[in-house]
Amino acid sequence: MSIHHSPPILPTVSRAFLQDWLTTLSNQCPPQRLSEILRQAGVSFTGTPRSRVTHDQFVRLYKLVVDETQDEMMGLWSRPIRPGALKHLCTSVRGASSLSAALFRFTSFWNLLLDDYQLTLESDGDLLRVELLPRGTPIPQRFGQVLLLKLTHGIASWLVGRELPLHDVGFIFPRPEFAQDYPILFPAPARFDQPFSSITFAGVQAEMPVSRSDSEMQDFLHRAPRDWIFTSLREHTLSLQIRELLLQAEQLDYRLNDAAQALNLTPRTLMRRLDAEGTSFQGIKDDLRRDIAIRDLTHGNKSIEAISQDIGFASAANFHRAFKRWTDATPGTYRQKMP
Repeated sequence: MSIHHSPPILPTVSRAFLQDWLTTLSNQCPPQRLSEILRQAGVSFTGTPRSRVTHDQFVRLYKLVVDETQDEMMGLWSRPIRPGALKHLCTSVRGASSLSAALFRFTSFWNLLLDDYQLTLESDGDLLRVELLPRGTPIPQRFGQVLLLKLTHGIASWLVGRELPLHDVGFIFPRPEFAQDYPILFPAPARFDQPFSSITFAGVQAEMPVSRSDSEMQDFLHRAPRDWIFTSLREHTLSLQIRELLLQAEQLDYRLNDAAQALNLTPRTLMRRLDAEGTSFQGIKDDLRRDIAIRDLTHGNKSIEAISQDIGFASAANFHRAFKRWTDATPGTYRQKMP
């Protein structure tokens, strides 16, 4: 079956991935107000960990929460990050003479604001690494650390005008059950149980020039966090490479042997490497079918039966069962929850 490309079929993230953030919000907002914010964003607070969140829902929720809390990091750190901080950060780094100078300004900026962590910039050959070092023994806020490291990547990529490749991203906390969501933000291997959290840029020139105009900065801020939080690079994670192959093939009967041949791997090697990433070829296909269904339920008026046929189900009943397994909601219920 053909896969339609407009609007784009973007990877969704799990509700479990956002749970640290949602828990923090529940401590900041009265329950009734929080329910209203989540309703406006199209995110169900009563959803189970298998619920999915789209890019649009994430961006809407981020903007609503920043407005509500008057904190650009939304209560994820020990002190509020007041509105306007991101604008001042962009103004500071875009005046730097090079990428390394910009990253040094980035770390210096956050070291003025954070009490419980210190950012440092290290270089090793063609690697540039920003480290998030704890001051004392704070309890790691998983989502806060993910957001700050992703901001590091997003700002640096914006400054040079292209998404910068990463060597790896490391986290001080143990591997979570939703680790398969991390490649949607970071185009690199994610390592857990590390001595500290960090993000390492690969194959970049420390003296690479940076140049952004004031109007470009205003556009970047207006679209925040969309331009800095979601990655478009697909080169470093095998599962996302396969997802792209499926999209390019425009058919969901694409086989593992086809993917292995396209990637110059044996089928056995491909299966082993996917297993090491905590996924499988069939799992990637199912995730893509899920995201196509979510895209079509969210945009337009295509019938549920037509959606089920487009993604290869023999009957609408089979699609209902699969969608309920993927998201803990029926297609009809999911569509009704959309704002």
